[in-house]
Amino acid sequence: MGELEGLLIMNIIQIIPGSGGSFYCGNCLRDSKYFNALRAEGHNVTKIPMYLPLFADEHDISEVPIFYGAISLYLKQVYPIFRKAPAWLDKLLNSKPMMKMAASMAGSTRAKGLEDMTVSMLLGEEGQQKEELDHMVTWIAEHCQPDIIHISNALLLGLAKRLKEKIGVPVLCTLQDEDVWIDPMQPKFQKKIWDLMHQRAEDVDMLVSVSDFFADVMKERMNLSDEKITTIHLGVDIDDYEYISTKEKDRNVGYISRMCHKDGFDIVVDAFIELKKKPGFEDVKLIATGGSTGDDTKFNKEQKHKLKENNLLNSFEILPDFEGKEVNDFFKRVSLVSVPVRIGEAFGMYMIESMASGVPVVQPALGAFPEIVELSGGGVNYMPNTPKKLSETWAELLSNPGKLEELSKNGYEGVTKKFNIHNHAKEIITLYESLRHPE
Repeated sequence: MGELEGLLIMNIIQIIPGSGGSFYCGNCLRDSKYFNALRAEGHNVTKIPMYLPLFADEHDISEVPIFYGAISLYLKQVYPIFRKAPAWLDKLLNSKPMMKMAASMAGSTRAKGLEDMTVSMLLGEEGQQKEELDHMVTWIAEHCQPDIIHISNALLLGLAKRLKEKIGVPVLCTLQDEDVWIDPMQPKFQKKIWDLMHQRAEDVDMLVSVSDFFADVMKERMNLSDEKITTIHLGVDIDDYEYISTKEKDRNVGYISRMCHKDGFDIVVDAFIELKKKPGFEDVKLIATGGSTGDDTKFNKEQKHKLKENNLLNSFEILPDFEGKEVNDFFKRVSLVSVPVRIGEAFGMYMIESMASGVPVVQPALGAFPEIVELSGGGVNYMPNTPKKLSETWAELLSNPGKLEELSKNGYEGVTKKFNIHNHAKEIITLYESLRHPE
């Protein structure tokens, strides 16, 4: 650990499973924003990617290998013969072209059918991937000399014991939407996985939830004590976004997330069809971004077919890019954003990204959505989570420009005060220091 102008500088490791950039990944975005904010505070931060690259283009981690490469990991789990594959084959399977292909493959983000692998990962040093675990731990020990290690989610808790044994520094883990991965699995695996996560939680120094709502969920699901978990909300750098008043925009509605059934893209499409049947909304368009995987191809064709049947294809647009400048281009074109995730979420990064851009959010009263809306003041919640109710809520706001502008200003101010990434980075640094130097 170094020192700069009185600041104790930490070497921080972030271990992050990547999405490969094929769809809007809130967890990847969360970790990337904290990476930048912690660096801005003067600390040395290294991202350790797992499975796939974090985004479509990752210049800053080009010297860091991708551990547990998605293709070789799957092959070794399902076909034991690949566990004895030569090193050159592993290198080929983990190459950038192969990783890019894996990110777009059907099922690359699908939990069902990966129960055995999830269990094996949680078993850590006792699982099928123990050699890969040792490879990762050895590489970190030799190249990074960290003061603290932060694991991205609880499905990776199997890494913690070996990391602490080999490197001897505090390890903590973020909690966000693990239930979304586990709940679709076969019931016999669900209990086993939750039990393993409870056991493996003993290997980390602290668990960090992204919302109070999800902290309560995980206390119950993982059988955690209050002392084992704390909440630090997610945040954004307000300077990364351009605030534009809703008075200066067309009355378009937007969707920004993976375009899939789970995230309610069909609810948005059906609500838009309902909205366009009402008089007075002839000018409104639906603009969507967030990408998809091969699993979503049939589903998205069905959504386009519904729009075509209602003669609305000319009022619908998909923006293919959603990273960096492109996400700001999306927010400039919409006056509302909705992502009606069917079971809610632990947070929803798109909500604070939207509000930082002056775009109010219209979200179902599920998961942490009410918590974020209440803290920010930049949106409204509705129930039930149906196309009819969503359409009605859109219509009310689009017909009331004064209310829309009020929500726009409140949301921007709320994100600045309550969801500022630099404030939350300071919270995390304080937590890191408390773990390194417990009283």
